[in-house]
Parts: sequence; C-alpha cells; structure tokens
Amino acid sequence: MELRTLCYFVAVAEELHFGRAAARLHMSQPPLSRAIKRLETEVGAVLFDRSSAGVALTPVGAVLLDEARALLDRADRVRVRVAAAAGATTLTVGVLGDSTDPDASRLAEAYHRLHPRVEVRVREADLTDPTCGLRAGLVDVALTRGPFDETGLSVRVLRADPVGALLRADDPLARHGGLKTADLAGRRWFLFPEGTDAIWQSYWNGGEPREGPVVRAVQECRQAVLWNGTVGMTPLNHEPGAGLTVVPLIGMEPSRVVVAWNEGDRNPLIRSFVRSAIAAYHAD
Repeated sequence: MELRTLCYFVAVAEELHFGRAAARLHMSQPPLSRAIKRLETEVGAVLFDRSSAGVALTPVGAVLLDEARALLDRADRVRVRVAAAAGATTLTVGVLGDSTDPDASRLAEAYHRLHPRVEVRVREADLTDPTCGLRAGLVDVALTRGPFDETGLSVRVLRADPVGALLRADDPLARHGGLKTADLAGRRWFLFPEGTDAIWQSYWNGGEPREGPVVRAVQECRQAVLWNGTVGMTPLNHEPGAGLTVVPLIGMEPSRVVVAWNEGDRNPLIRSFVRSAIAAYHAD
C-alpha cells in the first residue's frame, strides 16, 4: 500500500464525506473515489458503506484506520529524524494570547513524546492576527481560531466551541438564559484595529457593523466590558473573570479551533504536528 493512498483513506475516514475529504486533500472528488476503490480491491474488502444517509466505516475499514494512522505516524517520525539529521530541529508554533486550552496541553505532551529532540518555540499573537504570524513567515504552524481568510493556507478544524455574549455581571441582559445578536443591537462592542482580517472581525462582531473601543488582547476586551459596559463575544468555555459573565448566543456559529499552515509546505515537523493535533483534540 502506498502512503499517499493511506493518507487519502484516512482523510475520508475522518471526514466521512468524499467531498470534504477531497477539499481537505486539495484534489477533485473523482480521483479520490477511484483511489479508494483501488484500495478496496487491494485489501479485498469494502472499507466504506455508502448510502443516501452518508458514508460510514465498515468493520474492516475501522481496522485499517487504526493501522493506517500507526503507519503514517511512523512515516512522520522517519521524516522528522531525517530532517533532524539535516539540521531542521526547530518548529515555531503560533498561538493566540491568553490560551489555557487543555487540549493544547495534551498536544504538547504528545508531540514531545514523539519528538523529544525537536525544539518547539511558541510565539504568542494578539487578536489582530488570527494566523498568529503565519502569513508573515514568523511561525511554521498556527494553533488558532477561525474563521479568517484561508487563501494560501491549509486548515484543519480541531474543535467547535459555542460562543456567548460577554457582559458585566450587573448588566440587565446577564439574567437571560440565552440571547440573540439582535438583543445586543445598539450596544457598543469591542473592535479590532483597522486592517484586521475582515472575516475574523465580522465573526466576532456577530456579523454586523459595530461601534466601540479598539482592543488587541483578551484582557483588553474584558476590561472594556468591565469598565465601560461594552459587549462582545467570547467562547463559553473561557472563564470571563470577576465582575463579568457570559450568556449563550442563540443561532451563532461556534468558534472553531483550528491548526493552520502555509499551503504546500512539506516540512515533516509540520506534518507530524498536524497529525498529533488531530489525535490530541479528538482523544475524547
């Protein structure tokens, strides 16, 4: 079996959708479907149940998925060892500021176990750059949140976090069990500086043009709410801090935790990081 075909198989198995898997692999769907058919012929068994309800792994497919992941992980380790021998032993990871994500901690532990000789340097970015320095060439890979302009980037979704309205604890709306963005019409929202990724800015403004103070960091967002009664959005699983509360926003798309890197970058350290991230965030 070719490693490339196993990569195709794993993508379909993780997405359970040929179209999404093809987009993830940056290829069209017909050659992907043909590759999976050839793999099924090679192993002598059906790997996916295909029906009008969708795509599901067969028992044989589930076994192959475990084995394929193990083989690809081993291949990544080989590539990393070769890269280390050539002197590529440093990986720079960009993260958003004020991140205390337990899944990220699990990722750090797993990656260190796999590659104890690789030095991981972490660059913390503020809220004005959701790619955490990726486009500027300051980092090799970013552990961040979407949505943002993905042109020229490869992006994998790791988790989806519901969001809520960040309010003062004594705000009249804080007593509600849930809010819609329309309930916050006319209120001042915290904004990011001019030139910030437009898709990113629009999402955190609830899809509407807003007015309010300009902020760059999570703590500045919280202080704007605490001192001035400004409102904004935050993931529900973030601790808001004293004097603040978070009310779930109804009908708002979740904030997706993603890993991103420059499209076409074949650095084996990045490949291994992405696979480790997917495993760590899906461990539950």
